[in-house]
Amino acid sequence: MESLNDRFILSNGVEVPCIGYGTWQVPNGKTGVDAILEALKMGYRHIDTASVYENEESVGEAIRQSGIKREELFITSKLWNTDRGYDKALKAFNTSMKKLKLDYLDLYLIHWPAVKFSNWRDININTWSAFETLYREEKVRSIGVSNFKRFRIKSLMQVVEIMPHVNQIEFHPGFMQLPTVEFCKNTDVVVSAWGPLGGGKILDSPELKAIASKYNKSVSQLCIRWCLQHNVLPLPKSVNKGRIMENVDVFDFFISSADMETIDNLPYIGGSNLDPDRIDF
Repeated sequence: MESLNDRFILSNGVEVPCIGYGTWQVPNGKTGVDAILEALKMGYRHIDTASVYENEESVGEAIRQSGIKREELFITSKLWNTDRGYDKALKAFNTSMKKLKLDYLDLYLIHWPAVKFSNWRDININTWSAFETLYREEKVRSIGVSNFKRFRIKSLMQVVEIMPHVNQIEFHPGFMQLPTVEFCKNTDVVVSAWGPLGGGKILDSPELKAIASKYNKSVSQLCIRWCLQHNVLPLPKSVNKGRIMENVDVFDFFISSADMETIDNLPYIGGSNLDPDRIDF
């Protein structure tokens, strides 16, 4: 990836801008609208939200205020856990669309797999059936999952008609989830990274600071570039104007293979501590 205009290409041919603006913890209202508008002004064309973020209204409002043509944007939202199942998923999608005030989504994701139920597999399949309906009706341009480990996404892919186009997972230095990433790449599923900065916890890593200084870049920029060089789509988030710009100023350097290996081999140094197989929500 050499510029913010570069794209990942999904298995169905849909193109996705190579860096997304994540909106988790971006507040609804003026602060959120202003932050998203700032991102759009700086060249972001990929906005990632979710029903549970409770800021879909602000995403939609920022899109309208930006004046950018809808077809130039890539908008993602996600289905929350309480809305799993065929009928509930369709209803939840309609609710999200009313909040966003959009005619279609570019990507719709199952936010977390069902894991705490004895019939978790059937729940995931029934939910996915609703996603296939939305896709066939052209209400979404692509569909996918989030936080599905290799075993979960494989069990889904064994029985569904339309394969997931994306798996959005936690991915950052010290936490690469390689079995899942490798499975997705081998099955033509694009991996996108939430928390590519480790929730901010890894930014104080002496090892990462030392490597970043070699390129005259921040640790944040190093982490985002590292994702891209792993062919993983990063979704950094911030409401700070300077950091929003910093997070896309990553196309004027290339991390050497030796430094990539050093970063790859870092131990766990921060993150969400959320295990998709152990969540209770």
